[in-house]
Amino acid sequence: MERDSTSSPPLGVLVIGAGAIADLHVAAIAADPRCTLVGFADMSADRAHAAGHRHGGVPWTTDVDAALARPDVSAVVLCTPNDTHEELALRVAAAGRHLLIEKPLATTVAGAAAVAGEFARRGLVLSVAHSHRFYDYARTVHAEIASGAVGRPVLVRLALLGGWIWPDWRAWVLSPARSGGHALHNGVHLLDLVTWWIGRRPVSVYARGQRRTAAELDVHDYLEMVVRYDDGAVAICEMSRAHRPAALAQRDVVVQGTGGLLTLGWDGEGALLWDEKGAHTLDPGVAYGFTAQLGAWIDAVTTGDTRARVSGEDAVTAVALGAAAERSMAAGRPVEVP
Repeated sequence: MERDSTSSPPLGVLVIGAGAIADLHVAAIAADPRCTLVGFADMSADRAHAAGHRHGGVPWTTDVDAALARPDVSAVVLCTPNDTHEELALRVAAAGRHLLIEKPLATTVAGAAAVAGEFARRGLVLSVAHSHRFYDYARTVHAEIASGAVGRPVLVRLALLGGWIWPDWRAWVLSPARSGGHALHNGVHLLDLVTWWIGRRPVSVYARGQRRTAAELDVHDYLEMVVRYDDGAVAICEMSRAHRPAALAQRDVVVQGTGGLLTLGWDGEGALLWDEKGAHTLDPGVAYGFTAQLGAWIDAVTTGDTRARVSGEDAVTAVALGAAAERSMAAGRPVEVP
């Protein structure tokens, strides 16, 4: 479905799920003149009403199917808990609407594949919100690897460390049945990134987790995950939501290739590349990832340019990695990625 973005009216976007993450997507919608927010749908009338009021008095409802049937709705941003993604995404596809869905695509590989397959069958644009791909640090690393600056990647290390981000003990993300576990809910950011950077097929995952905030947690809030790829490359991922102070946010990137070394140190916004020509400083900048992410989706919907969006196929791979990491932690050994 191609649209002429120079003459067509803005794409009408419905947001399903009016929780905290929805506000980040709505801000991105407001920043892109090619689309416009046309309403909210949420199972909570109070939450839907508050969101509609907060964002200019747009219509709101608790009836998802009625909202999807509105003629001014052409596309959907889905921001509901992970265990609802598969069912709601299939309803969006059945309604013939394009979809940007929060990660993970589903909590099972079979569910993710079913969603990706249905959107492909219907010729609709599906993009999955692996937002870290759209931050400039991640794009810089990807571009340098793709350019051949470090040769073939043989070892990648990515650490994202932070403090407690969940509101309280009632949060759905603390339930493995609802979130799929921390490796699928938050760890999937790292698993997707390193796989995107390396550009090869992952074959196994070996993971271990800890409950650092409290022994009573039902999910691991600290993860170490080792991914092996079909060409022998290895990625080491460290993910924490348990560090103190809670406002801590640190990131570390190392890419060792056959022809060079790229590093982006703790709290660093600049990357350093060593190759045969010596050391070079790279400036990845600080662009807002949610805006770039939405823009890539709108590009795919309006012009057919799907190069930048995170595809259903990529998202299925990310789910497979996250699910494999959860199985590895339970088994205490490496597991194959289906």
